[in-house]
Amino acid sequence: MSSTTIPLTTVCPVGDLPEGLGRAFQIGKERIAIFRSRSGKVFAVANRCPHRGGPLADGMIVGNQVVCPLHAFRFDADSGTCDQAGICAIVTYPVEVTTEGLVRVGI
Repeated sequence: MSSTTIPLTTVCPVGDLPEGLGRAFQIGKERIAIFRSRSGKVFAVANRCPHRGGPLADGMIVGNQVVCPLHAFRFDADSGTCDQAGICAIVTYPVEVTTEGLVRVGI
């Protein structure tokens, strides 16, 4: 672990995240999309597709990929890379789910 620690912000109970879908949240100045996969893993990414500005929280998560609701571009939820050549990656954020079931995101 690095000597620099990103502060974590509690966002919601994990039960508030529908499996396979996203929800939008505002944390400070950042608009983020948080997803819970069907396997239970939670991901946080920027809520704006770099292709056409689509709201990623309105998309879904398929496996480990966030799918843009506008053009079905897929972004790896861990690295942010896009499956389409020439499209910028999205910002991803570290996430933890506490033993109490709270989702915390590092911004």
